[in-house]
Amino acid sequence: MTLQLQIITPDISTQTEIPLFINGISCGQTSPAYEKLENKLDINRELVRNPLTTFYAKVNGQSMIDDGIADGDLLVIDRSLQPQDGKIAVCFIDGEFTCKRIRIKRDGIWLMPANVDYRPIHINETQNFQIWGIVTHVIKSF
Repeated sequence: MTLQLQIITPDISTQTEIPLFINGISCGQTSPAYEKLENKLDINRELVRNPLTTFYAKVNGQSMIDDGIADGDLLVIDRSLQPQDGKIAVCFIDGEFTCKRIRIKRDGIWLMPANVDYRPIHINETQNFQIWGIVTHVIKSF
């Protein structure tokens, strides 16, 4: 259940602009896309909507692998967003962090893994539980 969370605050005081292929890169037929390099993209401005409540965190574990979140990926987490059924969230349970999909059912809140090797977590009133933030983006590590 534990997600070793290394919290990193985005530094939005500087700009790091990288080239952006405005028309995308083909994953089908190849195309001469180099001449379509038109703009620059600042990652923080693209991914961080609420600078005071947004954090990055590295993933440690495989419980969300079927949702495309793998060990070593970087999560962008916004603490100002309201939890909703179906959203992926970073939660704090009994002193530990975990990243799971929120399911709100008649019998309470469930935290759903995206890997059959892990079991859903049913939240009960005796647990110290908080939805810490909502995952807005995943930056893949290959």
